Amino acid sequence: MKTYIILLRGINVSGKNKLPMADLRTLLNDLGFKNVQTYIQSGNIILESEEGKSVVCNKIKEGIQSKFGYDVPVIARTIPEWKKAIAKYPFPIDNTKIVAFVFLNKKVYETKIDVKGINNDEYLIDNDMIYIYCQSGFGKTKLSNNLFERKLNVTATTRNYKTTIKLLELATDS
Repeated sequence: MKTYIILLRGINVSGKNKLPMADLRTLLNDLGFKNVQTYIQSGNIILESEEGKSVVCNKIKEGIQSKFGYDVPVIARTIPEWKKAIAKYPFPIDNTKIVAFVFLNKKVYETKIDVKGINNDEYLIDNDMIYIYCQSGFGKTKLSNNLFERKLNVTATTRNYKTTIKLLELATDS
């Protein structure tokens, strides 16, 4: 049985794609996943399955589409992949409020993209991750999921430092 950290993109954001976590947990249990947990309202899930990542993602995506009518991108990582992503963060972590991890649905080969006006914000593309350091703050940065998706032809979802660390804690405590 493998433990996965699952990230949903675009639910419970600005009143769109409302998905109560209790209903989501019920769906995931009904789909046969084990030890299902959710964290906050933004589509963070920890679960166990015998199946591989792509099967897990497709099952969740199809289940949400069928039960709730939302076409929601689903990204999964194993515990070792999650730990590696955290360990490889290349920027200072002295101010965790400006640290974020962008999880991609597939590996990319680009290392730079053309982005104008990012001021002191920094990013690093590394396979299926993008690390961002937003000195201007997340409310002002141009380094967004939409930008990365458009420029790299991927699905992207971002989690801040606190959420990224908390998901690892929850996944390894179970």
